[in-house]
Amino acid sequence: MYLEYLYINNFKNYTEAETDFCPRINCLVGNNGSGKTNLLDAIYHLSFSKSYFGATGRDHIRYGEDYYALKGRYILDRNEAEVNLVQRKGQRKSLKFNQKEYERLSDHVGRIPLVMISPQDQELIYGGSDLRRKFMDSAISQSNHAYLENLLLYNKALEQRNRLLKQDGIDLSLLEVFDLQLCRYGNLIFEERARFIERFIPVFERFYNLLAENNEKSGLEYKSSLHDKSFDELLRESAQKDRILQFTTAGIHKDDLSLLLNGHPIRLCGSQGQQKSYLLALRLSQLQYLAETGQAYPILLLDDMFDKLDLRRIHRLMELIGKDDFGQVFLSDTHDSRVLDLFAHNPVEHRVYRIENAQPILIS
Repeated sequence: MYLEYLYINNFKNYTEAETDFCPRINCLVGNNGSGKTNLLDAIYHLSFSKSYFGATGRDHIRYGEDYYALKGRYILDRNEAEVNLVQRKGQRKSLKFNQKEYERLSDHVGRIPLVMISPQDQELIYGGSDLRRKFMDSAISQSNHAYLENLLLYNKALEQRNRLLKQDGIDLSLLEVFDLQLCRYGNLIFEERARFIERFIPVFERFYNLLAENNEKSGLEYKSSLHDKSFDELLRESAQKDRILQFTTAGIHKDDLSLLLNGHPIRLCGSQGQQKSYLLALRLSQLQYLAETGQAYPILLLDDMFDKLDLRRIHRLMELIGKDDFGQVFLSDTHDSRVLDLFAHNPVEHRVYRIENAQPILIS
């Protein structure tokens, strides 16, 4: 599976642009602010119908315009497939696959599997637990639609329960209805997360060792209160606290993923180079997991990942993504000479595009 053609209209700093891509490695070079990351985010949109960076759809409309439109043509199992996404001001986002519009945007998740690696991934180490839950959920949801459906239903029940807790004179019978829903969907989510981490850990350790080339012991630990108590027991114990604080204080929405190096949190003991290797290993393991559990090899987006990576780690990364069994890759960098040097003695199929004024120009 690969993206063959991309069209962008009124998206962020792009007025209108289109380009073809090769099935293997596509490099985007240019100055900061030229549009490299925005192009990668356009590709991300076509897989998830939203931005990697969390802003709402209206925020991506080019200033002074009323809409943005994206189109991607993919080769899936030797057949062409087209994804069209349009966001107009004040209207619901429209997403079509082969000209058939989705009733729910979530139904598209996993159809074009994709993993993005970005400097923003540093927040996985230093940010809140919600980002690490999102990491797990994104990996599982792209190959397991039942999991995504359970997650959506859980979040809906959680929202309704929290709204009820804010009301005076709570209807306890209604609260019990939401408790049952949280337990039903939450237990399924917990079980799937636990299975995911069990399968994910050995893959992650292997990738970290390849990138770091040392004897450090990397590790992951899935933290959930459901390891120790049943969901309904947790809700009973926290009921009084929930009513006082007016939100649900226990459940799988509080789960976390501990990122460890030699048994200690990497945010406390890891050097910048170790953290870079750790984050790369996390994302490459996510890619491998999707390749093994999904229907197609995912697309990989690498945004500005050569910044602050030493030459040794760059070459280890290129060895990994240059293998014949790897899928399509998009990477961005500010130095065209550095990118061109990487392929001077590497026979892997690639193209290099210079991004100037939000226009991709093929240079190699």
